[in-house]
Amino acid sequence: MTKNLTTPSIFSRKYGLLSTEEAEEDAKQIESMAFAAANQHHEKEPDGDGSSAVQLYAKESSKLMLEVLKRGPKTKDDVGDVISSQKIEVADEIETVFDISGGRRAFIDAEEAEELLKPLTKPGNKYSKICFSNRSFGLGAARVVEPILSSLKDQLIEVDLSDFIAGRPEEEALEVMNIFSSSLEGCELRYLNLSNNALGEKGVRAFGALLKSQNNLEELYLMNDGISEEAARAVCELIPSTEKLRVLQFHNNMTGDEGAISISELLKRSPMLEDFRCSSTRVGSEGGVVLAESLGKCTHLKKLDLRDNMFGVEAGIALSKASSGFADLTEIYLSYLNLEDEGSTALANALMKSAPSLEVLDMAGNDITLEAAPALAACIATKQNLTKLNLAENELKDDGVILIAKAIEEGHDRLNEVDLSANLIRRAGARVLAQAVVHKPGFKLLNLNGNFMSDEGVDELKVLFKHSPDMLGPLDENDPEGEELDEEDEVEDIDHAEELEYKLKELKIKPEESE
Repeated sequence: MTKNLTTPSIFSRKYGLLSTEEAEEDAKQIESMAFAAANQHHEKEPDGDGSSAVQLYAKESSKLMLEVLKRGPKTKDDVGDVISSQKIEVADEIETVFDISGGRRAFIDAEEAEELLKPLTKPGNKYSKICFSNRSFGLGAARVVEPILSSLKDQLIEVDLSDFIAGRPEEEALEVMNIFSSSLEGCELRYLNLSNNALGEKGVRAFGALLKSQNNLEELYLMNDGISEEAARAVCELIPSTEKLRVLQFHNNMTGDEGAISISELLKRSPMLEDFRCSSTRVGSEGGVVLAESLGKCTHLKKLDLRDNMFGVEAGIALSKASSGFADLTEIYLSYLNLEDEGSTALANALMKSAPSLEVLDMAGNDITLEAAPALAACIATKQNLTKLNLAENELKDDGVILIAKAIEEGHDRLNEVDLSANLIRRAGARVLAQAVVHKPGFKLLNLNGNFMSDEGVDELKVLFKHSPDMLGPLDENDPEGEELDEEDEVEDIDHAEELEYKLKELKIKPEESE
């Protein structure tokens, strides 16, 4: 950053060149402020991968650097005028967030709680967002917290209590939850995160006072909380209104079919829902069907994650009927749902007619074969905004993969990741897929690991990606002997692929022809 600020440019010719000393000081302030803004943004996305925060950091630092360059060198008294004014703005914004989640995970006693929470006791403070995650509160600490939180009721809008009772005996943990719940009762929260607390039904009801007083929640996180059938029912009973709810996440719970039925009642009352996650929740066909039908009411969905459940074909077909109304959908995660060809085909046909701005399509591990490949290819061909395609751990083989490759060959300039690992693919299919993506602008990763490519086929891939080797994922699990082929068979395999390619060029993949 210092080098950029001291390098001659059109700005330095117009405004003057900064000295190294001045640039170093400005660079430190820019880095500090950009990091603070990015960190605050990341706190709003507890389950995100951090990529949007990194983008914000780059944007903020670039903006501040440009301001400094346009300011040019200043006298000692004036140095930092622009930075200082920006710093005040960021400081004012950050002052609304109180976060003690940094550092090592640890128990908190009463004495430490008093010291940690001092800023919250200062008269006139403007804290509206608090995060107590990653610290374990015992009874003594909870009693210190109680009057402090009660005094902030009228100003709090975001509360993160994820992972805040770790290692406590059940009786103590429940009492701590009751204290926090009572002290926060009546807050008009927009955001509430109670994840990673092994709540179960007892824990959910321990937060009853808080949950019953919430009519304006926009985001609710209950991930990894032991949300059973009874706990899910309790959540549904306690929250009086979810009309404004935009985000609802239940990842990694033991909800099951009966619990899914309770969650579906919440969905019916959440018309503004944009982000729903119910992955790894042990939901089977019955619960999947009910969830799918309720999701049909959520016409504003942008992100849907149902991965790692036992839906089966019937629930897949029910979901296909609901997804026909997902006009705003940008991300859909349907891997490991036992959809098979019938469920996958139904979903592909439905999504082809909806979700025009789809960016992520994940249908890995669904026993998809060549039978469903034409419908998938026709759907994918219409999704020109696609950035990530995951069809790993299926059984598409060469013919199915070539159909997919032809679907993404033209256009799809935003595509940056394709995963077709473990699909029984041999040399011919791998080559056609690689040729379809290798020249795409911004493409980052093709994963073909765990397939049956010959050594010659692997060498062929490496040649195709010789100018960008990082774009080709590892091939350490490729098994050239996975399907025994002699040399003559492989030549026939390649000839067959070339024949299929020719037919596809003549036919083209058009949505209307796949109906």
